Amino acid sequence: MKPILLRLLFSMFFMPAALAQELAPDALVKKISDEVIAAIRQDRGIQAGDPRKIHDPVDAKVLPHFNFSRTTQIAMGQSWRRATPEQQDELVSQFKRLLVRTYSGALASYRDQVIEFRPLRAKPGETEVTVRSLVKQGGTAPVAIDYDLERRDAGWKVFDVRVDGISLAANYRSAFADEIRNNGIDGLIALRASRNGQGR
Repeated sequence: MKPILLRLLFSMFFMPAALAQELAPDALVKKISDEVIAAIRQDRGIQAGDPRKIHDPVDAKVLPHFNFSRTTQIAMGQSWRRATPEQQDELVSQFKRLLVRTYSGALASYRDQVIEFRPLRAKPGETEVTVRSLVKQGGTAPVAIDYDLERRDAGWKVFDVRVDGISLAANYRSAFADEIRNNGIDGLIALRASRNGQGR
């Protein structure tokens, strides 16, 4: 995936969890995005491209706004149903570590992109919505980034991100399926645990 496509994917999740319950999904995404961009611009370590400066905030503040269980189900496809509850828990844990690390590196690469949000198209009472945005940077074509959110008891949660129509979660499905076919679900878990430990 292009580096620019990842730089702002999850900049919108850095805010107190309580606020997520008070805002509409599009307002939530825009408010957090604005606040995080301002914070990144003030942190010299992040500006220097150091993902370690942002890893802890990602781990602490992204997670409350994301349904990693559903994201993992998307990535696993039909194989999810074959996993035991214990395997499912471990798959979610490993996939979460993978994505959090990816987002940390992406945010550490932030420079001067501009995000434009589209009007929310949702009917009253809908429990799943898509917040659409365009990321613009001089000299390159705009990148469409869409955030799929679902309404849960704890507020709106993101369960997938699509970059130019490509699902970030489903992007892993082929590689996961190949590993499961060759080494089973436990093999996939072991591989992801190994690579997460190596920062890959």
